[in-house]
Amino acid sequence: MLDVHELHVYYGGIHALKGVHLKVNEGQVVTLIGANGAGKSSTLRAIVGLVKPQKGHIRFKGEDLTRLSTHQIIRKGMGISPEGRRVFANLTVLENLELGAYHQTAKDFAQQQEWVYSLFPRLREREGQLTGTLSGGEQQMVALGRALMSKPRLLLLDEPSLGLAPLVVEEVFRIIQTINEQGATILLVEQNAMAALSIAHYAYVLETGRVILEGEGMELLQDDRVRHAYLGE
Repeated sequence: MLDVHELHVYYGGIHALKGVHLKVNEGQVVTLIGANGAGKSSTLRAIVGLVKPQKGHIRFKGEDLTRLSTHQIIRKGMGISPEGRRVFANLTVLENLELGAYHQTAKDFAQQQEWVYSLFPRLREREGQLTGTLSGGEQQMVALGRALMSKPRLLLLDEPSLGLAPLVVEEVFRIIQTINEQGATILLVEQNAMAALSIAHYAYVLETGRVILEGEGMELLQDDRVRHAYLGE
């Protein structure tokens, strides 16, 4: 479904991505792990067109996305839940969800809204509440729900566990697995390596803008190098 090949991204004189490669097959959860500053978020930003690579290509369902704008890429069937949630605090839960479905028909909107509410029953209860008054975990549910409202074939998740309590992290990852089981393909960027590798079909380890290791999620979970560097063992 997604093929990223030899991706190079610069921020001024800073060479952030140095030939990053990854593939996501349909139906998979693929995770990208690494320390702060490794280039994880830059990779996602390049995939959805928020930054333009100086070299390399990004193909989605066989189509080159490298020069398309973000709104064009979203219409191709991608959805993104960004790092830090980025919800609109002064809008209600429902209004945030509506923004995620701006290019959907009324029928598609109703279907997606019902699916999101089945995944996150608390959002149904709080649909008229200002999003800024919700807990961090509930705001993360809004961010995930908003991304799902675009009916994505591929869902990009950037640090969904960031700043959340351990019990809430468990719930978020359970929901990510459910979303995948119900048909969504997922590219997950995470610092919580253990949680990410535990649910991933395949994984890539980024270090200073390069992929240094890749393999099946459970395989990397047992890899001594990963356990030492990212699991504190």
